[in-house]
Amino acid sequence: MAFEPHDREPLGTVEEHLHRVLEGIEPLPAFEQPLIDSLGLPVCRQITSPMDVPSFDNSSMDGYAVRREDLAGASEDSPVQLPVVGESAAGQSKILGMSGGSAVRIMTGAPLPQGADAVVPVEWTDAGSASVRIRRQPDAGQHVRRRGDDIAEGELLMEEGALLGPRQVGLLAGVGMARVATRPRPRVVVISTGAELREPGGRLSHDTIYDSNSFMLAAAVRQAGAIAYRVGIVSDDPTEFADALSDQLVRADAVITSGGVSKGAYDVVKEVLSQTGTVWFGGLRMQPGKPQGFGHVGEDRVPIFTLPGNPVSSYVSFQVFVLPALRKMMGRTPVSRPRVRLRIDEGFRSPAGREQYVRARVRPAPDGGSTVSPVGGHGSHLLGDLSASDALVVVPADTEVVEAGSTVDVLLLDQDF
Repeated sequence: MAFEPHDREPLGTVEEHLHRVLEGIEPLPAFEQPLIDSLGLPVCRQITSPMDVPSFDNSSMDGYAVRREDLAGASEDSPVQLPVVGESAAGQSKILGMSGGSAVRIMTGAPLPQGADAVVPVEWTDAGSASVRIRRQPDAGQHVRRRGDDIAEGELLMEEGALLGPRQVGLLAGVGMARVATRPRPRVVVISTGAELREPGGRLSHDTIYDSNSFMLAAAVRQAGAIAYRVGIVSDDPTEFADALSDQLVRADAVITSGGVSKGAYDVVKEVLSQTGTVWFGGLRMQPGKPQGFGHVGEDRVPIFTLPGNPVSSYVSFQVFVLPALRKMMGRTPVSRPRVRLRIDEGFRSPAGREQYVRARVRPAPDGGSTVSPVGGHGSHLLGDLSASDALVVVPADTEVVEAGSTVDVLLLDQDF
């Protein structure tokens, strides 16, 4: 039986629904993961270095390892000649020590032989192989990288919650760490519902459209740093939707549906999930994105986000509600996309009583800052305008007129945070 609509349901606020969502989300349990797989995730404990870096004294130049005292008085006019008793190359060093009055040919990064206290660059010499003529006395320790000069054993490398970027991955690899404790990337199942939907690449009839939502939402999930599983289109048949959802829960840390949450006779998501008693459905004082749903399904209480079917509504809902939840699952902070204050080039009217999210584009300003301009109309089906946007202007529910030149809150969509 189809879900019966309630025409006079009270509308909640964006803040109330975001609170509902975040209260229903727990961070995923942390475990040791391969280092490269942890890129973009925060570490779950403080990390200190297990070793000195470098772990041995080594040369910062190609040249000759020497004892400084053996080169007293060396000059251009009066070079000192020393026998070359061996060679030390990075990863191939066979000579461990040297006696006074000799030199060892040494390459950048190679261990400094015991007994040497400086390195003479090859440019100060005649580059000899059996013996070498040296024209300058080095300072003590010159061109030598001392053990622990870069990182000392026990030194703090990363605070708990710090994000692993490429440089941090390199740092941990450099101290010998192959795995690191992070929360895993959430596995997110994305389902589009609607008898009118067709897969891109197929043929359309007079009353069908291509499914853009599941592709857009799966891409947004990946951009957020999670793992997306896009499910094929599910029709408006309640049994088909219920079976598809049940099949997918085994691999899901979260589920996103689009469509089927309004008040129509074929709103299958609302019809099926309303019977579980574990999913909230309601309207918000928000445009686009008024119809929303959130709750938990299955024995493992997997979080489910039921988003509206219009593409812009679905995308805005993801940014405002789903993205913060995924970031909380991964332990990333802040969870919500920060707002910046920018001057708007064009004025417009906003519906009374609705927090509006207006598609916009950020442009460089003549004064060196940035301004923001609305893009296209406000219809929730306008994919072209959404694609041309890189920001959302957030208009408070109590604001009906946005004046050109005023300062507004803006969400920058393509920036990581």
